[in-house]
This record gives sequence, C-alpha cells and structure tokens, in this order.
Amino acid sequence: MILGAVLAGGLSSRFGSDKALAEFDGHTLISLAVDALSGWSEKVVVVGRETAPAPTLPDWPRSGMGPLGGLAAALRMAQDEGYEAVLTCGVDAVALPENLLALLGPAPAYLAQQPVIGIWPVSATAVLEALLHSEESHSMRRFAELAQARRVEIPETIANINTPGDLAALAARDHVGSPVRNAREPG
Repeated sequence: MILGAVLAGGLSSRFGSDKALAEFDGHTLISLAVDALSGWSEKVVVVGRETAPAPTLPDWPRSGMGPLGGLAAALRMAQDEGYEAVLTCGVDAVALPENLLALLGPAPAYLAQQPVIGIWPVSATAVLEALLHSEESHSMRRFAELAQARRVEIPETIANINTPGDLAALAARDHVGSPVRNAREPG
C-alpha cells in the first residue's frame, strides 16, 4: 500500500503569494498535485499546511525543516497506518509522467531533476529522523543518499514552478501541446 504525500510546507517566497493556491488551467496547484498522487496511492495527505483538498499533517518534528519535515511526517503516518511506502511530490506537481510509479519502483527512488518526487519505504523512517536530528545538511539529496535511493533520469521535463513567470511559461507551453500529461487527465 502506498500513501501519497504532497509536500506543501514551503513559504512560497520566490512566488510572492501562496503558490499552492495559484491556478493552472482553472485548478489550484495543490488540487492538481493531490489529484496526481491519488491515481497511484490508496490515500493522499497534504503535509505542511492546515487547509487543503485532502487530509493534512504538520511537518515533523516541526515546521521550517524543508521538504524533509513533510516527508518525515508522512513516513511516520505511513508506519502507524500500515503503508509500505510514501510517494511524494511538491505542491507544484502540475504534470507528472503517466508511468511515474513504474519509473520509480521499487522504493527508494527519486527523480533526478526533482528529488522531492520520489517513493520512500517506511523502513527509511529511522534514517530520516536521525538526519533531521543531526547537524548534517537537511536536503532531499542527502536523505536519498543515506536511504540508498536510486536516482531516476527521465527524458521529460518536470515543471518547477517557483515564480509567477514559471507558471505563465508552463501555461504557454501547455497550450501549444506538451508531451507531459496534465495531472487532472486520467493516466
């Protein structure tokens, strides 16, 4: 069983407003991310915010830990509820490859161009908690290294929306026909 987790605890400082609520083709980014993961997961949660179109969790052990705080919260929930792994993406996961789960399986693995998109086994919970309590870098890549995760290269470009300009560029590209499926389309 897979728990989907949208990591949404960022401050959106480069975006200038709450990125999760920005719209792409009539849908909020957060709803597109939840929809994307729901196709591959038995349940989806949003980590790092209080309101979302799915159940929410606070980051663990506290906010401000970056994506790893969200992943730690999701892994702890997955462990408590009997899931085998957590499939993660950021709040700006507008379009993901249709075969994402096949690309990433088996866990642990992550997309090279966006390490926040990955699948993480519940057995990696202790490794992540130790990293978060250490003085080491709290980066997704460092955790992936410690968890011995596979780095998966794909030919598609995954949108990385950090500014309103990034969102506008994605919308312009989408309207001319992108090879990557929109999250709201069935896979």
